[in-house]
This record gives sequence, C-alpha cells and structure tokens, in this order.
Amino acid sequence: MSRFRLRRADLTGIYLLVVIGIGLLFLEGGMARAEEAPILEARVSKVLDGDSFTLSGESRRIRVWGLDAPEWNHQGGSTATSTLRRLISGKHLHCAVLDVDRYGRLVAQCILPNGRDIAAEMIRSGAATEYCRYSGGYYGTC
Repeated sequence: MSRFRLRRADLTGIYLLVVIGIGLLFLEGGMARAEEAPILEARVSKVLDGDSFTLSGESRRIRVWGLDAPEWNHQGGSTATSTLRRLISGKHLHCAVLDVDRYGRLVAQCILPNGRDIAAEMIRSGAATEYCRYSGGYYGTC
C-alpha cells in the first residue's frame, strides 16, 4: 500500500487554487466557470504596463481581469506601471484564465503567493480602477 504525502508547498498551492475557484464562482455572466478555467502558475518575467505582464514560459501576455490602468504613455501610466512592478515583479503567480481579449492576451484573475488578488491590490493603491464593464462590480467599486 502506497502512502500519499503532501508537502507544505503542495498544500499552499491547493489552498490558492481553492480560493481562486471560490472567487470565480461568484463572477457574473460571460465568465468561465471555476472548474473550467485553466490555471497558469509561473514567475512574472516582465511588467508591461499597469494591467499587463508576461509569465516565464508563457508566450502570450497576461491582462489582469477586472483592472483598468492608464497606459504607460498616458497621465498616471508610469505610476500604475511602477506600482504593478513593485507588487508582482519576480513573484510566482497563480492565474485563472477567464478569457482572451481582442489583442490575443490572456485575461486572468491572478493571485500573489500570499493569497492577495493583484487587481484588488492595484485598486486599493489608487494606481488603477476597477474595470466595471467586465468585472460586474466584483471588487465593489462600481
């Protein structure tokens, strides 16, 4: 008889996936169901602007779901970009892919290793706002 043992890191990963899944269950129409959302787990390789970045090993860019940040070349854009960079650079993220946008980017709700939602942190910082058209008020600011 074999024994199945989980390491602490495995339990943390499972916990984060459960948290993401529960959060996704509360999303409104048009969003993927939690059990259908593909999960990406990788380290951030580059922050592109205040609401998009790349992950190691993933060729497509990631667009943070529910977040609206000014572009890097618009007023407030450099602040949003630097805030996201400080928040996620080099971190290992857990991202639930919910959609693909018109530019081919993966639209994902992403969670930091400590369980914090990236969009919620950016909104809380004031560097970006909730993208109410797509979030359906998920972050409570619409």
